[in-house]
Order: sequence, then structure tokens, then C-alpha cells
Amino acid sequence: MVRVTSLPVRVTTDMDHGGRWPSLTAGGREWLWHRNEPRRHLVRPGDSFADAGGLEECVPTVRGLPDHGDAWSRSWQRAGDQDTVECPDFRLTRRIGERGNAVVADYTLSAEPGYRFVWAAHALLDLSTAARIDVAGPALARLYPDEGDRWVAGAWPTVGGVPLDRLGPDDGSAVGAVVLTSRVSVHDGTDTLHLSVEADGQPVAVALWRNLGGFPQEAPYRSVGVEPMLGRVFDRAAAGEGDTAVVPPSGEVAWRLTVTADRRL
Repeated sequence: MVRVTSLPVRVTTDMDHGGRWPSLTAGGREWLWHRNEPRRHLVRPGDSFADAGGLEECVPTVRGLPDHGDAWSRSWQRAGDQDTVECPDFRLTRRIGERGNAVVADYTLSAEPGYRFVWAAHALLDLSTAARIDVAGPALARLYPDEGDRWVAGAWPTVGGVPLDRLGPDDGSAVGAVVLTSRVSVHDGTDTLHLSVEADGQPVAVALWRNLGGFPQEAPYRSVGVEPMLGRVFDRAAAGEGDTAVVPPSGEVAWRLTVTADRRL
């Protein structure tokens, strides 16, 4: 008989470099993938994205301008249990705490009413080729077959002939997808990582980056992103009605990211 046990999740953060999460562990396993990228510690606002792995806070966009948003390239400030970053058009605050075995991150973005944005917890995961991705309930997905803004709609898990729930060996492909769900589970061996996002009155989704050795063209490597998000597109400039979060008359949008893990024994 298989027994499933909850594992304590722990994270670390780096205030000097975008408030990023360099580590996310559960039961002795490090879930975040890393890559040697010397530019990461030297970036300034407006620089192109430096892909060092970990989890990056991407807001107010992922693709488009600024590349991967404004927050990842700025230093954050910590006061007590609150982390804050000041960007030209908004302020983002975050409180990360442990609740039992879960890690819970509560966010608030403050900006002018009507401000439209996308946020993603840009988590690149260290996974085997046998890893499998599940989402909560039947879900629609938007597949981005290239780096542009065009997407193809379909029903999870296979869209445009791409099995988004399976990773498999490197095949030279690289696609992005946005799945219209609030919860995702990543199974790898006996371990499972669960991520969920809640935001009253705002669109939520999970972005996937399925790079099986197809990006970048000049020196490709393998990376897999599983990214709870606010919004339903990668680039807010290409968003349609209802595809971004919108700041209400109160001037604030609040949301919560929850991370749990378990292991089959």
C-alpha cells in the first residue's frame, strides 16, 4: 500500500537581486534548477533577462518590455516580514511565511486604478525526463509555438500536437503555454510539488516553459518553467479583454501563492 506524506517546504530569497528565490526545498530535495549566468549579479533595470534559474518575480509582464518585467532586475528592501520593490509605475510588497508544511507568499501591488499588469512566479524546476505535470480539472490552454505573440488554443494536455504534461528527452523544441487553471502539480519520481495561486476578481493561470534543448538558438540548453501567474498572456502589450490583472479603484491588487510538497513512501 502506497502512503503519501506531506513534506516541509522551505525557501530562501535574495533581496539584492530581484527578490528572487534561489532555493525551494522539500524533504531534502532542491526543486529549483540553476544555470551559470555571470550577468545575473550585474543587471540593471532595463537589461535583457539573465537566465540563472531559481524563481524570479516577473511583473508587470513576462515577454515584451521590459524583458521579464521591472522587478527582477531591481534590489528589494526588507522590513520585518515584508519585502518591497519600487518600480516606476507600481510598488510590489510580499510576505513569505510558513504555515505548517506549506510556504505561503502574500502579494500586494499598488498602482493607479486601471493599471494593467501580468505577474508570474517564474520558477525553473530541476526535473527528470520522466516528470509529469497535472493541472486542476479540465482546462483550456494557449500554446505559443514560437517567441511571438500568436497562440493556439486547445484542451489540456495536448495542444497543437505538443503533450504539455510530459517532458521527455531533449528533442530540440521550445514552446511556451498558458494554462487556464489555478493549481498545478509536478510529479517526479516519488516526489510531487504543488503550486496554486488565488486572486479575488483577477484572472489567474499557470504558465509553462517547455524548453527541451531548443532555446536559445545559438547555444541551446534544457529548462522547464512552471509558473503560477496573474493574467493569461506572456506579454501584457498583446493582451485582450480579461487577459491581465487590473488595479481597482482601491489602488491595490492582492494575491496569494501557496507551495506544498509530498512524497510517496
